[in-house]
Amino acid sequence: MAAALFANVLFSSGFVLEKRALSSLPGLDIRRPARAVRLLLGSPLWLGGSLALAGGFVAQLVVYRTLPMTVAQALFISGLVLLLLLSSRALGERTSSRERWAMVAIVVALLMVVLSLDESAEPIGRHSPYALILLLSGLSLGAGIWVYVVADRRDARLVDLTRSTSGVLYGVAVGFVYGVSSLAIKGLSAYLDPHDLTGTLAAVLTSPYPYLLLVTGATGLVLSQTALQRCRASLVVPVCTTTSCLFTATLGSLAFGESLPHDPLRLTLRVAGAALAIVVLLTLPTSEQPSPEKELSHEPR
Repeated sequence: MAAALFANVLFSSGFVLEKRALSSLPGLDIRRPARAVRLLLGSPLWLGGSLALAGGFVAQLVVYRTLPMTVAQALFISGLVLLLLLSSRALGERTSSRERWAMVAIVVALLMVVLSLDESAEPIGRHSPYALILLLSGLSLGAGIWVYVVADRRDARLVDLTRSTSGVLYGVAVGFVYGVSSLAIKGLSAYLDPHDLTGTLAAVLTSPYPYLLLVTGATGLVLSQTALQRCRASLVVPVCTTTSCLFTATLGSLAFGESLPHDPLRLTLRVAGAALAIVVLLTLPTSEQPSPEKELSHEPR
C-alpha cells in the first residue's frame, strides 16, 4: 500500500510537470511522431515529469508482487484526488461541478472495491499464457488507436463549431494503451528475483512483456502528450487512469487467474464499484466551450 501511494505521488507530479512543459511547446501532431518526440526531449521540465512517471512504474512492480490486481488498481485510482489538487494549484485548471461530482463518485467506487478485499481468500496471480496476453494487448491497442482517431477527427469538427473536446475520448484511448502497460508490468513482477539477476534477465527477455512495454511506451508517449497539450490534465488523466484501472482489474485479473470474491457481499461491492466507475465515464461531457486562452492558442491541424 505504501508503494501504491508513492506511485500515486510520482504519477500525479509527473503529469503536472509534463502539462506545464507542454503549454510552452509548439502544437504536437500524432501524424508527425518524430517531430513530437524531438520537441519533448528538448524540454528539461518535460524530462523531469517523465522521470517521475518512470519512478511510478517502478513502484508498480512492488505493488503487483504483493497485492491482487483489483485492489492495486483501486489504490491507484485514489491518486486522482492528489492530481486534481495539483492541477488546480499548479496549472490553474478549474473543474465544473459535474466533473467534481464525477470524481466523488469515482472515489466511492474505489471504496467499494477496497471493502470487497478478502486477503485470506484472494490469491495473487503470477503468470498468464502468453497467447492470451498478446490477444488482450492487441485488442486493447487497436481499440485505443481507433478511439483516438475518432476523437482527433471529432476535435477538428468541433473547432469549426467554436467548441473543443473535453478530453474524455482522448483519456479513454490512452487508458487502453496504458492498460496494456499494466499487464506487462504485472507479468514482469513475477520474474523479479534479486537473488538471481542472471535468471531474472533471461526470463524477462524471453517473455513478451518488455517488448509490450516498448510498444505501449512509444505509442502512449505520442498519444498522451498530444492529448495533454490539447485538453485539461484534470480531465484527461482521471479518465485515462480509470479506464486503465478498469481494464486491468477486470481482464487482467482474469488473465492472471485472480478470481472474484466468493462471498456474495464482497462480490456485489466489487462488481458495483466497477460498474459505477464505468457509468461515471459514460456520463462525462465529451465537448466544452474553450477558454479564451485555449481558443487563441489553438493551432490549425
